[in-house]
Amino acid sequence: MPDVFIQGTGTDPAVSAAAAVRHIHDRLRGRLASLADHEPGIAEGFCAGELRRHLAAADEALYAPAAGAPETRLLVRALRAAAAEIDRRIGALGTAADPAAAARTLAALLSVHFTVEETVLLPALAELPGADLGLMTADLRTLLDGGRLDRPAEIDVREVPRGQRHPRIFARFSRLAPGESFALVNNHDPKHLRREFEAAHPDAFSWEYEESGPDLWRVRIGRTA
Repeated sequence: MPDVFIQGTGTDPAVSAAAAVRHIHDRLRGRLASLADHEPGIAEGFCAGELRRHLAAADEALYAPAAGAPETRLLVRALRAAAAEIDRRIGALGTAADPAAAARTLAALLSVHFTVEETVLLPALAELPGADLGLMTADLRTLLDGGRLDRPAEIDVREVPRGQRHPRIFARFSRLAPGESFALVNNHDPKHLRREFEAAHPDAFSWEYEESGPDLWRVRIGRTA
């Protein structure tokens, strides 16, 4: 039985996931602002370590799932360009003529970047076909805690509850590099899933039947180069 919740309220998984991301952002914003004002030398170490790890984790957990969808492709490009500029400024902190001023400028850029993620990216992710913002947030936490995301060569969804199948499959697809693929095993032809892929990732995925029933279906799904 699927979980029951009221959309747009605290019971909505997308709302709670967005709140969790904002909490992470608020902690990073507050920490950098505090260090920039009082301890610019320590701010440099914080940015080169924890902040850079966060930027990499956000790219893998949040940007990658949206990078191939037409609704969010340009947004992800803009966010990645902004993240690259933030990373460049982190690298320049050690040679800045006024480290405190450079750290404050970086804190301001970071705050704008996080605001765009919270107010534009997260709502867009919540609307993507097959996307699960709660799962993406859990992935972000896993990466921030030093873990790695699972990349199984095969996903067997025959025993997975129906409401959890497509988000799990799309999450696995988001972790594919161009040219990589995985096998999907199901007990019926996943043609509805294929239509979701066509809507979310047109011309960006491959779909090859390796077995076609009647009791078992096996499809190889890949990310095109």
